[in-house]
Amino acid sequence: MEQSKGRRVIIFPLPFQGHINSMLELANVLHSRGFSITIIHTRFNSLNPSTLNPHFTYHSIPVDFSETEAASRDPKGFLYLLNVRCVEPFRECLVGLLSDDVKLEGPVACLISDTLLHFTRPIAESFKLPRILLDVSCATNFAVLAAFPLLKEKGYLPIQDSRLEEVITELSPIKVKDLPKAPGSDPENYYQLAIQVSNEPKSSYGLILNTFEDLEGHALARIRRHLPNVPIFPIGPFHKCCRTISSSSSLLAQDQSCISWLNTQAPKSVVYVSFGSIIQIEKDQFFEIAWGLANSNQPFLWVVRPGLVNGLDWLEALPNGFLEALNGRAYIVKWAPQKEVLAHLAVGAFWTHNGWNSTMESICEGVPMICTPGYIEQMLIARNVSDVWKVGLQLEHGIERGEVERTIRRLMVEKEGEEIKERSLKLMEKANRCLKEGGSSYQYWDGLAKHILSL
Repeated sequence: MEQSKGRRVIIFPLPFQGHINSMLELANVLHSRGFSITIIHTRFNSLNPSTLNPHFTYHSIPVDFSETEAASRDPKGFLYLLNVRCVEPFRECLVGLLSDDVKLEGPVACLISDTLLHFTRPIAESFKLPRILLDVSCATNFAVLAAFPLLKEKGYLPIQDSRLEEVITELSPIKVKDLPKAPGSDPENYYQLAIQVSNEPKSSYGLILNTFEDLEGHALARIRRHLPNVPIFPIGPFHKCCRTISSSSSLLAQDQSCISWLNTQAPKSVVYVSFGSIIQIEKDQFFEIAWGLANSNQPFLWVVRPGLVNGLDWLEALPNGFLEALNGRAYIVKWAPQKEVLAHLAVGAFWTHNGWNSTMESICEGVPMICTPGYIEQMLIARNVSDVWKVGLQLEHGIERGEVERTIRRLMVEKEGEEIKERSLKLMEKANRCLKEGGSSYQYWDGLAKHILSL
């Protein structure tokens, strides 16, 4: 794609780990196809350019939050603050980037921003700058958000406790309890946020999704019906599209020592446990996880992020001698190089919170999942894993050590687990095939590049 040399794309991620990862992976692939990349990022959860692609240009804007604001469990309230505080710093940054002096580097083709950063629309329009949106979650989530008015009309919303186990006929096998929701957020506020997110692309020049046709074809068809006039680009899995870039966008320090430990373990024997960068659990859940893992008799690599457990700094609540009694069968770190872990031959299962990046990374390595979804869209993703793709098991009734032990054994040593592993490998093959020449994501990547050049 030599003709795209000198064309610049401005990229603005939402400042949270999962959103940053997806946006920077997208940027890496665009750069590999000849586009020059400028990243705008907030001082809150600021990027460290020294660990990222050195060929990008980075601009930090002075947007920050207090500890109390950053710890808010009301996503609509936090997003409101973010969208208000970013307006002027973002506008001033764009003025500089679009100035005559900078234009000597070549014209800016477009802005790519997160779907949740709706303030970028009027600013981009004021500069006559085409704006393409990236939605970092699964296509299923976007399709369900777009269906919220129908779900409200049918009485599924607001969610009623008496209907939690009911399958939604229009979205089978999704259950009422799987519908996106956020802790601490008023149901009507979340409903309005969902409508805003699903309608935001209508005023954009395109919607990019980190998924592929063979994985979420039905959801993508729903999205196309909802957005008939918007180009849709399902070009995932992002992290497998460009393997020549060695960089880390992790906001936490990765402990590489766990790879050395994995090297000492038998193939497909280790349960890898990580609940992402935001999820918090209670002390009693922490104990049940610990004892369930210990009693399963399987080796395990457990990521216990500082702040993961409410009221604890790190491991001080584990019983004296707990780790020693496992005789080297366990390894605990504060943060792990997850892609490298999931690609390791020793890993046989991934116990996950079902963030979309984590789920896609597991799918791409053919690693079966144990699902404990946290909030927002993670319940939908877990339902797809367990009931649609059938590449994992879901802990649907809370975390209890006996159930944890049984679920691990079902997946790791019983016949049911063998069948799940076979399906996981077949889904991995589909993920690899879609990126090869002639595959769906390969073709959409070409379409996206041509689309950007036409703007």
